[in-house]
Amino acid sequence: MGKAISIALIVGGIVLLYFGGQAFNSVSSEVSRFFTGSPTNKAVVLIVAGVIATLAGLTGMALSGRKR
Repeated sequence: MGKAISIALIVGGIVLLYFGGQAFNSVSSEVSRFFTGSPTNKAVVLIVAGVIATLAGLTGMALSGRKR
């Protein structure tokens, strides 16, 4: 994986985590947590996707530093 793709994944993952945090603290998520005990699906998907993208980017950066 190229360094540019890895950096893009890290930046995209951080952006997804930010928006996931915003969705997690939104009014609709609060209402959902009140009635169901869990946040909205949107918040969960954004946070999970952010973690996966960030980890993929970090892994790509670590592997791109190795010599073949």
